Amino acid sequence: MSTAQETVEYATEHAPRLAWAEHAPEVYKAMIRLDAAARRGLDPTLYELVKIRASQLNHCAFCLDMHTKDALAAGESVERIVQLSAWEESRHFYTEKELAALELTEAVTVLTDGFVPDEVYERAAGHFGEAELAQLIAAIAVINAWNRFGVTTRMVPGHYKPGHQ
Repeated sequence: MSTAQETVEYATEHAPRLAWAEHAPEVYKAMIRLDAAARRGLDPTLYELVKIRASQLNHCAFCLDMHTKDALAAGESVERIVQLSAWEESRHFYTEKELAALELTEAVTVLTDGFVPDEVYERAAGHFGEAELAQLIAAIAVINAWNRFGVTTRMVPGHYKPGHQ
């Protein structure tokens, strides 16, 4: 039987491989600017859903920690965040526009499966004007770049506070 005095012992937190932002500060600053430029004109909720889904696909724990916290702080529901990994079976949690963005996010993120299919692109183009679609594609590309920095350098999740970089 479990008691209130018992302590749960979690696995040891790993150390990051490299503090890449400290060693490449100009690249980091450029990424921050690129991220800010990519988000312009996009719905903030949609933007966070895209970031979370790409981060799930890329297995970037640091980015998942950051963007789920940011989404929650912005008023996103726990239910919609939890359902993201199974969005195709949980379509009723999302708008058609969000579904098109999630589908495009997967196609752009998982390019090892080939190119972005015409039908996926056309579905997204049906919900986004050209300027907004260009911003969405930029946002997807940027989160994929962040994910690659995070996964490669093994950035440590769990310490991010919303509103901080």
